[in-house]
Amino acid sequence: MNDTIPASAPDSFPGEATSFALAGPVGKLEVTVDVPEAGARGATAVICHPHPLHGGTMRNKVVTIIERSLREVGLNTVRFNFRGVGASEGEYDDGMGEGDDLAAVVEWVRRVNPGDDVWLAGFSFGSYVALRNAHKLGAAALITVAPPVGRWDFDGFTLPTCPWLAVQGEDDEIVDANEVFAWVESLGSNAPNMVRMPDTSHFFHRRLMDLRGALKNGVRSWLPEPRAN
Repeated sequence: MNDTIPASAPDSFPGEATSFALAGPVGKLEVTVDVPEAGARGATAVICHPHPLHGGTMRNKVVTIIERSLREVGLNTVRFNFRGVGASEGEYDDGMGEGDDLAAVVEWVRRVNPGDDVWLAGFSFGSYVALRNAHKLGAAALITVAPPVGRWDFDGFTLPTCPWLAVQGEDDEIVDANEVFAWVESLGSNAPNMVRMPDTSHFFHRRLMDLRGALKNGVRSWLPEPRAN
């Protein structure tokens, strides 16, 4: 592990930006949390990063804009590196073990912030992991950015019933946008609120601020009440 990261997770949710090592299913997980500057709400968002074998980390620019957007609307935020990424121990496990990593982070959030709703969010592969586990983990809300429909099995799990926002660039060069739109349409009443972004690539080049606005506007009606002082 990185020597600059505390060796164990705190027993309460930090009051400022903090990084630490959390005990995960196959070793320590590198975790970073942050808190809103004002207008804090009773929810914590756990955000999942893109594919570990293709350079995905919790410091990916789309992941960080998701984090910033949710923090700006009043949520605590938690990012973490899946097993085998950065200072997280273990090896890539084809999306299955990564779901166990997510569950370990959510368990910690619920232990240190038992009154908070838990939101899940993810980008690309991370959105697949978040979606696959949202129902099982009892997510209060879900955000999937560029869900990799057609690249992973999106049929083998229970869909969540919580509020759900999906954002997809129409010019995505990695995920087939038309497959995403067709899949969303096929879900009928279970479909997420879908935001289509024209002239937008997979990594939202030159469109990150537009993504930020879409996320903040998309979740505003779901926000829990402000925290009591």
